[in-house]
Amino acid sequence: MSGDVKELQKKIGYRFKNGELLTRALSHSSYVNERQGGAESNERLEFLGDSVLGFIVAEYYYTNFRHLPEGELTKLRAATVCEKSLASFARDINLGKYLLLGKGENCTGGRERPSILADAFEALIAAIYLDGDIDEARKFVLYHVSNASKELNDYHDYKTKLQEVIQKNPEESLLYVLVGESGPDHDKRFEVEVHLNSNVIGRGSGRSKKIAEQQAAREALLLMGIK
Repeated sequence: MSGDVKELQKKIGYRFKNGELLTRALSHSSYVNERQGGAESNERLEFLGDSVLGFIVAEYYYTNFRHLPEGELTKLRAATVCEKSLASFARDINLGKYLLLGKGENCTGGRERPSILADAFEALIAAIYLDGDIDEARKFVLYHVSNASKELNDYHDYKTKLQEVIQKNPEESLLYVLVGESGPDHDKRFEVEVHLNSNVIGRGSGRSKKIAEQQAAREALLLMGIK
């Protein structure tokens, strides 16, 4: 087993019994296409990993966000399993470094391509699931998901709550204004203000516009003495 593979296993906190599963999870189709023999790409593992990931994330939000209705849970799950989030999780463990890519893909930035990273992350989930069990896969997934959802641990629909307060005065109007964004595409931060008529009553920031808007609404509610 190569030093790189041992290093990756240490990073993910799981040691494979069947090293071939890990190799397959890291094998992009471009790499397999350049080789002759029975090598298999990570595409089938990606298919399985997508379902395993979806189940684990749905279970996590269902269990830990009991105050949220089905529609909000669906939004949280979608935000967690999207390509952007998965690519970010992959970067957290520097997964691109360990991928087996074809020469062309390697030379054109494949190790940092979000779609490739996201697919490999799902394939890795499936490999852990097959080599171990659902509990091992859950441990790996939730390490990333729970960290990413720290901003949402106290998640409430502050926008709806603020709207309900403002609606008591029909002449008042709310407007959410994007006032800034920063960071690279894979890790952007958004800044939002909420205006009551022409007055700024709250500011918020987050990894998405929706989170920033929620934080702005939360600040506005606190300003009004509402928690």
